[in-house]
Amino acid sequence: MPREPTLHFHGAAGAVTGSCQLIETPQARILVDCGLFQGSKTEKELNYRRFPFEPETIDAVILTHAHIDHSGLLPKLSSMGYDGPIFATPATIDLCSVMLPDAAHIQESEVEHLNRRNQRRGKRTVTPIYTAGDAARAITLFRQVELGVWQRAAEGIRFRLWDAGHLLGSASVEMEIETGSSPLRLLFSGDIGPRHKLLQFEAEAPSNLDYVICESTYGAVDRTEISDEGRRQQLRDEVRAATHPEGALIIPSFAVERTQELLTDLMVLMHAGAVETCPILIDSPLATRASEVFSRHAVELENGDLLSKAMRAKNVRFTETVEQSKAIDFIKGFHIVIAASGMCEAGRIRHRLKNWLWREEGTVLLVGYQAAGTLGRILEDGASVVRIQGEEISVRARIRTLDICSGHADGRELAEWVRARLPIKRNVFLVHGEEVGLFGLRQRLATFLPEEQIVQPYLDSGFVLGQQGALEIKPALLPPRIDPTKAGRRDWHNDFQSLVLDLRDQLDRAAGDKARRTVLRQMRRALEAPDDDAGV
Repeated sequence: MPREPTLHFHGAAGAVTGSCQLIETPQARILVDCGLFQGSKTEKELNYRRFPFEPETIDAVILTHAHIDHSGLLPKLSSMGYDGPIFATPATIDLCSVMLPDAAHIQESEVEHLNRRNQRRGKRTVTPIYTAGDAARAITLFRQVELGVWQRAAEGIRFRLWDAGHLLGSASVEMEIETGSSPLRLLFSGDIGPRHKLLQFEAEAPSNLDYVICESTYGAVDRTEISDEGRRQQLRDEVRAATHPEGALIIPSFAVERTQELLTDLMVLMHAGAVETCPILIDSPLATRASEVFSRHAVELENGDLLSKAMRAKNVRFTETVEQSKAIDFIKGFHIVIAASGMCEAGRIRHRLKNWLWREEGTVLLVGYQAAGTLGRILEDGASVVRIQGEEISVRARIRTLDICSGHADGRELAEWVRARLPIKRNVFLVHGEEVGLFGLRQRLATFLPEEQIVQPYLDSGFVLGQQGALEIKPALLPPRIDPTKAGRRDWHNDFQSLVLDLRDQLDRAAGDKARRTVLRQMRRALEAPDDDAGV
């Protein structure tokens, strides 16, 4: 092991999920985050594989915040031998106490559903990534750390947390590593919140650092500066356009914070008479429990009083049981349903979409980032037919996108956040972004940093953190877990689903059986033709 510290990127490198960075010194090994991979099936399969490190050798975990793409593999980590502390803010611990068991329940339920289908098809069964018992054990490892208080993580490494303005309890991690002379100073951004976020104060962090690891989710985006009033006006217009006597507005939303923000804004609009008062159904047990956590921490939130008032409104219902969720299908008259998950990949939102996507009187409003390969991105990109749990569903509902509730800073705000950290003596690593976001933020930073100082790591890449700058080291994993160039993109599973839907569409539009047989013969000839692209 080199005497100088090394930094390994085992997630959210070239993509926006699976956040996991490993700091390694001769004395200690520290993880910052241990998140679930989402996105394409190729990326999600990483959740089932072994970690690219031995969990029992990790001395400590520092968690930036509770979102599952940052915390969602902690139960797997503990089930595979990790028994050290997981440091986090008190609010993050409270949220993880409801989010991790919920994630385990979703995995167990979905694997049960998948195994029933696999057994009918003669395929092998699978096991969940982890169980509710694993999640419960992981929660016992959490240790509270208050913002701004230095904490020893392991021998030779200390850290303190700064408000990241992204989510209740979210933090950036300032880290000092003893090197024999002056300590090496690192800053992990976590996810940075935008200005004028309804429930969060603006992000804070120190300056004069050696290395900065910065998220770049919206690195290429310039949002229009928007006030609380402007945000609510845009939401008002979408609700008015969606209102139909027999319709519904379906909002896929992350259960934690996004749901609470939407609920607050909707109730402010209804109380002011800007939109008609109607039933609002929060169709997510996790959102229900998370809302209770938010209520307990209301004093830590900006506009926490508005959220508390919204949660008590008579037209707001939180569904807990499956029976309560199913009853939503029988509601008459216009109503609004907010259901998890935000990228339409899991949870009750898929049932709501199966019930409403094919109906012209329905509207689906996407209010968050949709990662490449997810059902949310496929809808956002204009698909006319989608597959949900093996069923083909025509898309006749209005699909709308409203980027006013994002929990992430846009490109300008991220660049300003990095500029405020100057001087940065060594390197800035850009993580948690897809190709467009990474390139966009790199261009912005190059206006005040030398280009060679900006590094874009790929999945499982590693760097020696020297006094003169980062030096990439040979990957420990050969061959790599996945082709790094495939991270953050559609994969062959997405292409296959698209082909199946296109073929079905061609057959449906064909003028009679003769034309359909012609389409099938053409497909057969294509399958039997030599593969000219082999090896490409």
